Amino acid sequence: MLVGFLLSSIDTLATYVLRVFRLSFWKFGPTEIRILLGPGNVVLWFRPNPTVPRLSYRLFDFGGVIAMVGMALMLFVSVACHTASLYREETQ
Repeated sequence: MLVGFLLSSIDTLATYVLRVFRLSFWKFGPTEIRILLGPGNVVLWFRPNPTVPRLSYRLFDFGGVIAMVGMALMLFVSVACHTASLYREETQ
């Protein structure tokens, strides 16, 4: 998950190249991540070892996998959009 976060941070270098700064992707940003972490922490307060229903994974292990997939998807889409934008600007 850390690698995905660092790759997403590197993607912010597009701010300097494209002169566009976006803090969130698909209306999902840092505030929404904190909102999702809040209920997870409350669950952990009352039940230190919760598992995902019907699965044998712990809550934050499952959440970490979902976060990694989401960050990878956002990164790939962002890189594709930035590449297309730079290609269009170069051919003009």
